[in-house]
Amino acid sequence: MAGPSDPKTLSERTRLVLGGRHPADQYGFVNTPIYRGSTVLYPTYEELKARRQKYVYGTKGTPTTKALEEAWTDISGAAGTVIVPSGLAAIAIALQSCLKAGDHMLVTDSVYRPTRQYADGVLKRFGVETTYYDPLIGAGIADLIRPNTTVVFTEAPGSQSFEMQDIPAIAEAAHAKGALVVMDNTWATPLYFPPHERGVDIAIEAGTKYLGGHSDLLMGLVTANARAYPALRETFDLTAIGAGPEDCFLALRGLRTMKLRLDEANRQGMAMAEWLAGRPEVKTVLHPAFPSHPGHAIWKRDFKGASGLFSVILHPASEKQLAAFLDGLELFGMGYSWGGYESLVVPFDCAPYRSATSWNPGGPALRFQIGLEDVKDLQADLAAGFERMKAAA
Repeated sequence: MAGPSDPKTLSERTRLVLGGRHPADQYGFVNTPIYRGSTVLYPTYEELKARRQKYVYGTKGTPTTKALEEAWTDISGAAGTVIVPSGLAAIAIALQSCLKAGDHMLVTDSVYRPTRQYADGVLKRFGVETTYYDPLIGAGIADLIRPNTTVVFTEAPGSQSFEMQDIPAIAEAAHAKGALVVMDNTWATPLYFPPHERGVDIAIEAGTKYLGGHSDLLMGLVTANARAYPALRETFDLTAIGAGPEDCFLALRGLRTMKLRLDEANRQGMAMAEWLAGRPEVKTVLHPAFPSHPGHAIWKRDFKGASGLFSVILHPASEKQLAAFLDGLELFGMGYSWGGYESLVVPFDCAPYRSATSWNPGGPALRFQIGLEDVKDLQADLAAGFERMKAAA
């Protein structure tokens, strides 16, 4: 009979507490310490020549980075993980590992804008062609796959407009034609969307968000299945863009409470979205967990929860009114991130960077990151903002 330490018998919550921890190797200390180092000494000539040691040089990993790799690989259901200094670096290393000059890539039109800029800038310069597609295409992606299409890039939901993609259907169509599926899974994390179970070959996470959880960390993590991991690892080793040990230590600390914080973000986000849906100033709430959302059925089928990030469309309002609403907020900061403990809001307009679809929401769009403040206080802050908006008309 499997014992309690067998990962197959343990819940995700417990595995997050245990993952990557080996106190016996650290003189009994609970947490893996920060190993700062470049040079690793070899005990003999034979060991040096064969490089048989577990650690051979700082760019190949230290006990600190390996602890995080081990834990994230387990929770993601992957063959392996590489850790890099930011979410955008994770996107770059993932795509470098599976694209070459002359290849064609399909990218969802709702993608995180820096991904689009990387594809249209760096990858184009190196001979990779990118075609953007409607995020709602589903199995119809098969019609866009060419003989040289090697990657189908997905993101669910879209990080501003929150379209849901049918990842299993896209994966089935892509795999039938030999293409890899790469997914930016930052919104849900592996806790709410297990990417490799759903057909994703390479999954990207910005650990900056819910893994760090405190808005003081930049990190990217890339996991891959057995098919894609060897090339991912080779690319990572050849570029040596690993995250620093202090950042890995902070990420390991955040990992232990990630499930609790994400579950709370789920509850807080839903409460705030429901409140906003009842406000007369709000035209539409873009939240996949809402039954009214066009992608709700996919979310309900494939996802285990929703994070605290969503958008709303306001009824038409002037720039003056929008500024009055935003500038006086006391609890909601304005900043381009999310996943931390504090609440944020940013206006956005993704119309200028759409090419396969159009964005005409019919009013100002706001993206909300709901933090850990009391919901009633957050509602009061926004209610006062709506009053300022009305007075500025």
